[in-house]
Amino acid sequence: MQVDDALLSRLEKLSFLKVSEDKREEIISELTEIVNFVDNLSELDTDGVDEKFAMNDNATPLRADKVSSSTQINDDILNNAPNSADHFFIVPKIIE
Repeated sequence: MQVDDALLSRLEKLSFLKVSEDKREEIISELTEIVNFVDNLSELDTDGVDEKFAMNDNATPLRADKVSSSTQINDDILNNAPNSADHFFIVPKIIE
């Protein structure tokens, strides 16, 4: 894929960004370099590689799903509220 001024203009429009005129050539050069690098990846032979291949065969460690509740946390939070009653925040009415 060739990155040129027309493609950069299209990318500007899609991303809602504006590239200044003095930076256009630099951006085109950098985008071309990135695209060439990604094109190199398509040359890799991955025919014998399992699609579920991972660098580490260890599964994500799981933790026990235990319910825990501390009313002290709730009380600490409500103690910092300007107004509270019956374990709820009291806020000003905003809809009439």
